[in-house]
Amino acid sequence: MKWIHIIAGLLAIASGAIALYATKGSPLHRKSGTMFTIAMLFMTSSAAIISLFLRTDHVNGVVALFTAYLVCTAWLVTKRTVQENRVLLRGLAIYALLLGAYALSLWFNFLADPKTLVTRSGPPQALLVFGILSLLCSALDIRMLWAGHIAGAHRLARHLWRMSFAMLIATGSFFAGQMQVFPAFIRKSAILGLPVLVIPVLLVLGTMLYWLGRTLIKRQRAVLKPPAMHN
Repeated sequence: MKWIHIIAGLLAIASGAIALYATKGSPLHRKSGTMFTIAMLFMTSSAAIISLFLRTDHVNGVVALFTAYLVCTAWLVTKRTVQENRVLLRGLAIYALLLGAYALSLWFNFLADPKTLVTRSGPPQALLVFGILSLLCSALDIRMLWAGHIAGAHRLARHLWRMSFAMLIATGSFFAGQMQVFPAFIRKSAILGLPVLVIPVLLVLGTMLYWLGRTLIKRQRAVLKPPAMHN
């Protein structure tokens, strides 16, 4: 299981980087995006099994389950309409709602008694962050289901931020969360004052914000553009 997680994680980061920087909608973007989706599902499912059943690490288990949800919902929005995926999307919205409630319950239990989390778990604060994010995502899903459709810039933005955020989690988990696997000289190296291992994470974050901004600005321009005059 450990090697499945490692191999899937490396494939996810490599294919995700290609998809992130490739021209959106191009064959390279679609193929690398498909590879990223498959690799991420293998990586997150193996991480959840290891964390929740083999190590009792509820923090990383929650993060893995949330990341899998992001990838699934991001992928679905590009494949079919809301009506065609209504049952599955409703199930994913409930999944996110329950996951958020579970994460927050673990957080409040930790506040009451820190011993409820094993010492080798991830940072407990992640339970609060990902619990809130999961509930917010569920609310967005419910809003979309209520509307019955999603199109245009909103559809692209949903796909972009969810896939990119999943990539951000994977990149951060590898480069910042597994520093011990890198040689000492890499861990101690810095560029312009920034640790080398933090730079890939910042690049993913910056690229995500760039594409989101570009998508939403285009939408705003389209809304404000005056209608064409006809003689």
